[in-house]
Amino acid sequence: MRPRSAAPRSKVSPENASDGVTAPALWFLVGGLPGIIAYKAINTADSMIGHMSEHHRAFGWAAARLDDLVNLPASRLTGLMFVAAAATVPGASASSAWQAYRRDARLHRSSNAGWPEAAMAGALGLRIAGPRVYGGVLVDDHWMGDGRTEATAQDIDRALMIYRTAFGGALLLLAALGLLVVWIGA
Repeated sequence: MRPRSAAPRSKVSPENASDGVTAPALWFLVGGLPGIIAYKAINTADSMIGHMSEHHRAFGWAAARLDDLVNLPASRLTGLMFVAAAATVPGASASSAWQAYRRDARLHRSSNAGWPEAAMAGALGLRIAGPRVYGGVLVDDHWMGDGRTEATAQDIDRALMIYRTAFGGALLLLAALGLLVVWIGA
């Protein structure tokens, strides 16, 4: 049996980090509980009816475009967090992450997925996405990153370290800002 590539897992997780962690946290910071509830309602509507079926075309189109809009700041921020984290993770490359982020992200067919995917691909020295068969149909997508196409177990470990560093750093920054606000207000 041929071993399965780890590259698909290294592609999917960066987008999930943006949609599942950064965006909800960002909208909570912006709008409190109503902000995160609104975000999750929009995100769920996109998941349920955002795909262009004939039955849900009008509502699905609106749900998908609104989801793209509310995820726009989080996707860029997540990519930048990965670039910054790559600077501190052994074996990762912040300069390659930055180059891929700037060069490849906007070429992704998704208006938001490319930013964290490109940054992670560059950080790990991988090339992800690109032409592939999806649902039995050849999808001719642009590559994110310009490295190798096969990820190793070490790449997955390094990706997890980049996640932990990026989100741990964001938590520390938010805690410091919170303490500053308390200190200024006192």
